[in-house]
Amino acid sequence: MSNEQLTTTVNILDKDYRISCPPEEQEALTSAARYLDSKMREIRASGKVIGLERIAVMAALNIAHDMLISSREANALKEDTQRHIQILVERLDDALLEHNQLEL
Repeated sequence: MSNEQLTTTVNILDKDYRISCPPEEQEALTSAARYLDSKMREIRASGKVIGLERIAVMAALNIAHDMLISSREANALKEDTQRHIQILVERLDDALLEHNQLEL
């Protein structure tokens, strides 16, 4: 893994920000910046929040909230999948045991 860093310029609410990141993360960084820009523009367009700092905080809160909900849903899905796998394993074990008993 290299320590090489590239400087990338991203534009958020018509302001340029120069950010250093590893080359392999440059695409993800620009994508994240575009996403943040769109969320901040939505908040600014609503007219309910005034000031760049307040818009940024509201966008950060909304993004963090969405991330936490997605994380909870992913964990619930993982637990549900694990439960289904356990049920299938138990059924397979029962079927194998029954099959082995029939052979005796």
